[in-house]
Amino acid sequence: MGENVKQTNWGERYTSRYPQTRMGVEQFFYEYFYRAKAYDDKKRLHEASIAGRRKLFFRKQEPAPVFRKDLELEALVEILNGERHITCHSYVQSEINMLMHVADSMGFKVNTFTHILEGYKIAERMERHGAAGSTFSDWWAYKYEVLDAIPYNAALMNRAGVLTGINSDDAEMGRRLNQEAAKAVKYGGMSEEDALKTVTLNPAKMLHIDHLTGSLEKGKHADLVVWNDHPLSVYSRAEITFVDGCRYFDRGQNEALAERDRRDRARIADAMRTEKENGSETRKPERKMERYYHCDDIEEQ
Repeated sequence: MGENVKQTNWGERYTSRYPQTRMGVEQFFYEYFYRAKAYDDKKRLHEASIAGRRKLFFRKQEPAPVFRKDLELEALVEILNGERHITCHSYVQSEINMLMHVADSMGFKVNTFTHILEGYKIAERMERHGAAGSTFSDWWAYKYEVLDAIPYNAALMNRAGVLTGINSDDAEMGRRLNQEAAKAVKYGGMSEEDALKTVTLNPAKMLHIDHLTGSLEKGKHADLVVWNDHPLSVYSRAEITFVDGCRYFDRGQNEALAERDRRDRARIADAMRTEKENGSETRKPERKMERYYHCDDIEEQ
């Protein structure tokens, strides 16, 4: 929802796509969900017709009518039937409220609002609807619709009973979500346990995989990190990391491998220096830049 949909922050060249207003976004949702309802009704009638024809197999039948399957509307029907859980990109109070109203009137539930920097304004309404909120810890003022963002957002949503998580659009910050979660302790007085849940158990619940991961329990995947200090501290270092019970990182082992690599680099550098002194052809090294991926990169490629 918001500026990303109506392209307000895309520049002056982007003014032709529908919708171009927030009211248009709401109308767009209604239009497609009404189409999905009509499609589902037509599909049910078609299936009933086929079933009726099968009962009359002993009679000569005309060919069954063809029903054209629409994958886009199939997905929307799954949403209406509670079979597909949706996540909605959102920011401002009015739009969050709007989509919950659309969902209530059409008979489904919004699973999670992401970014949702004005969630604190409407947290009680979200709790009644049953929607979760996954937000930035303290991002603010990078576009017009986030001017009312406050660092207390996560704590206030959590206090209102909303299932709350901390997310990030930044590749580097995404590696340190434990530190992002710690900001909710400083801003809002969230308990350390609840803060840690915003990047562990709560997101797992939003994704409906909390029976597999998100906490340390018998029968779940053993996804865990061993820290050398408090996991919410900026001074803590990850010592050992397990994924599905397999050790993927061990700091002691990593330091031994780093020493091995230093010896290999020294050996290669000595060999290159010797080749240069013996008159071999040389060339300047080429730097390969590491690519950080973002949420819209797939469209660019």
